[in-house]
Amino acid sequence: MVENGITDLRVTYTDLKNPYQIKQEVPITEIAVETVKKGRKGIEGILDRKDSRIAMLLGPCSIHDPQAARDYAENLKVLAEKVEDRILVGMRTYFEKPRTSLGWKGLIYDPNLNGSEDMDEGYLISRQVLKDINELGLPTATEYLESFTPQFNSDLVSWAAIGARTAYSPQHRQMASGLSMPVGIKNDTHGDISVAVNGVLLAREAQSFPGITEHGKAVLLKTTGNKYAHIVLRGGDQGPNYDAESVKAAQEMLEKAELPPVVVIDASHDNTFEGNGRKNYEKQIDVFQDTIKQVKDGNRGIVGLMLESNLKAGNQKIPSNLRGFDRSTLEYGLSVTDPCLDLETTIDLIMDAYRTLSKTSAQVAK
Repeated sequence: MVENGITDLRVTYTDLKNPYQIKQEVPITEIAVETVKKGRKGIEGILDRKDSRIAMLLGPCSIHDPQAARDYAENLKVLAEKVEDRILVGMRTYFEKPRTSLGWKGLIYDPNLNGSEDMDEGYLISRQVLKDINELGLPTATEYLESFTPQFNSDLVSWAAIGARTAYSPQHRQMASGLSMPVGIKNDTHGDISVAVNGVLLAREAQSFPGITEHGKAVLLKTTGNKYAHIVLRGGDQGPNYDAESVKAAQEMLEKAELPPVVVIDASHDNTFEGNGRKNYEKQIDVFQDTIKQVKDGNRGIVGLMLESNLKAGNQKIPSNLRGFDRSTLEYGLSVTDPCLDLETTIDLIMDAYRTLSKTSAQVAK
């Protein structure tokens, strides 16, 4: 090829393993397949409102330590078994972090947290984490940032999110239309719910767009549409939107668009605003409890809750420039991105919700 001096002036290329190669190194097992099938079927039933349970997606803001993630998952599995007749519990397994500014971009991009950007290793480690959690019998949830990432791990995911920063993106809406699991599309960072509603409308329709196969071949993808696309309310820079009035407004907007009036509430992010632009992760408790009260009071369109939770409460800071950072200095079980509730508080919240929902169900039966 003739070097013309006008292309690739600001890029270099590094070969990556294709999705098929990564899957061969970390193959899915029969147990994991059954967990994914059961998790997806359960969430689909909840979205159809044929399953009276509520879905709860709990876990770290992001996974940076595979062993801590496994420890958390083992505890969450014990909890999930206690509440499974009223609550479908899945674990947040977020490996890609969209950045408004500088910062660590997630385990897939930089698994060593030192700026080495070994994405082959990132895809391998993240897939192994998903496999391990599914083999516990615990469904997983993730956010997709790069459009080709699903080829590496979607067979191990029961629920996916399109985040607030990508909810506008035609590329992500098209991707959602072809994903094999239910997809929650969040309102944007300003709190605009119509962005999520429009995203759901597009994701539910058949789409055509360029992509790759698991062997890395460039192809034209044609999807059938995802009937289990739905909205997630996560607040915005104008304030929270988990309250009963905001939820009702969102459901009315969905009905006007001829969509099922079902919503998932993200108890974290901008729903934890306390005023003056300050967020308090502990407010997740209030958001969670208020949402359960709305369900108790009869809003059956609230079908899910999301909570950022880790082994320990709070978070720890890592450098925005990770070159040479020593990850061994990090505290075990503590988030390196958004602050999280600790596991004990999470368990108490879920058990309280379980008792409330059980009483509500018994009253309805009468």
